[in-house]
Amino acid sequence: MAHDTTEEITYHNPVIPGFYPDPGVCCVGNDYYLVNSSFEYFPGVPVFHSKDLVNWEQIGHCIHREDQIKGEINIFAPTIRYHDGTFYMITTNVTHGGNFFVTAENPAGPWSDPVWIDMPEIDPDLFFDDNEKTYVITSRFELAEIDITTGRLLSERRKIWNSTGGRYPEAPHIYRKDGFYYLMAAEGGTEEAHMVTIARSHNIWGPYIDNPANPIATHVNYAGMGNPIQGIGHADIIQAHDKTWWMVLHGYRSVTGYPPHHILGRETCLAPVSWPKGTWPVVNGNGTISLNMTAPTLPQVPVPVKQRKPFTDFENPQLGLEWNYIQPPVDENFHLNHKEGTLTLNGSALTIGEKGNPTFVGRRLTGIPFEATIRMKFDPQSENEEAGLTLVNNGSHFDIVVYTKNGKRFLSVKLQFGQTIYLSEAVELTPGHIDLRIEGTGPEFIFSYAQNNEEFEIVEKADARFLSTETVGWFTGLYIGLYATGKGKPAKAPAVFDWFEYRD
Repeated sequence: MAHDTTEEITYHNPVIPGFYPDPGVCCVGNDYYLVNSSFEYFPGVPVFHSKDLVNWEQIGHCIHREDQIKGEINIFAPTIRYHDGTFYMITTNVTHGGNFFVTAENPAGPWSDPVWIDMPEIDPDLFFDDNEKTYVITSRFELAEIDITTGRLLSERRKIWNSTGGRYPEAPHIYRKDGFYYLMAAEGGTEEAHMVTIARSHNIWGPYIDNPANPIATHVNYAGMGNPIQGIGHADIIQAHDKTWWMVLHGYRSVTGYPPHHILGRETCLAPVSWPKGTWPVVNGNGTISLNMTAPTLPQVPVPVKQRKPFTDFENPQLGLEWNYIQPPVDENFHLNHKEGTLTLNGSALTIGEKGNPTFVGRRLTGIPFEATIRMKFDPQSENEEAGLTLVNNGSHFDIVVYTKNGKRFLSVKLQFGQTIYLSEAVELTPGHIDLRIEGTGPEFIFSYAQNNEEFEIVEKADARFLSTETVGWFTGLYIGLYATGKGKPAKAPAVFDWFEYRD
């Protein structure tokens, strides 16, 4: 049976809000470590730590040096495991190199150079068996034993399961429990039809028998219909230090009714699992999750308040772990002066959406209602130069930018959808710094500005659906960030940012 929803709420989903999909998790003593996909963003594969599976604090990235990949970065689903004093993170770079793992003694880093593995497809899982053998399986459900030092295959690749027949089978994970090897996967595609399925065998090589109650987690059925969280799937199961079982999985929250549109990407959620000896795992009673969960949890250890500070004054020698670039950055285009408390961006020839690494640095949106504000000094010298605040999802972006025309400085809102660009009416600016703001209400975005410490004035509003994953495609979520470009050639005028403030 499902949990009694009249009980007191014990935690909220998502436990990691924003674009943190494809969670993989491991337990070391009383500590939990979790990783997520990061796609084109750098540093890649964020690493989180928790004491209770509910409150998570980011502690690092697995891909934190450009020379770890030496090519275009597009990181798909990761798995994190711990074995004999070493952490392993295995994943796929789909645009350069394929499947690999990196290692670390401390999950906060540093992480090693990649060890590449000759395995096809995506979503690799690393399984350490009790007999000291190590295996890798990918979304093709081909299994191979590997040398964990070199990555060399020690056996042939053998297909061990065909999934249950859902489209886009992926995300395999192997677990050993009660004399069985359990093989869990995601099926249905990472949209509304997403689901978690599972099979088991007495032999790691199979044959695997499907759970008669598959899927074990999904919102594609009547029980999940109308739930504020949809598209749940891509899961990993863990046994906590108190012997309880839990599942991390992702899902998305919509900003509209029907058909749903989501802007934050797929977010990490948590569900309790019942898994008595010799039986199949049962997720939260009926295979669904909710925003407000009533399951008993581990004793809660909240993240320190300093980790949730909304104001960035650029007075630290490095940007916080929440900040990312699109691809590894061109260093000379970014200058953090922590003594003066400024971040300077030098616009390159690239604009967002063009192949490469534009002059952009930002952070994930983590709330459907949000407000982001910056203070910027920017006096463009040429009409090709612009800088400001932007919302980005899969190369499409909505900007509030400053530029020059006929020797005067203006501000406009620019909405770019593929090859289509909408430009609002121009607002002529007075000399001096300018404050730019983007707010989200859920259904829409509001773009406004202020000068001379006056009240903010609204310039434009836009429908949030036009930056949703359903509209722009791919698997990412919205970033809010600082942006500068010369639109075809390097900009001469620097954009200097005094502070950035973000609030959900």
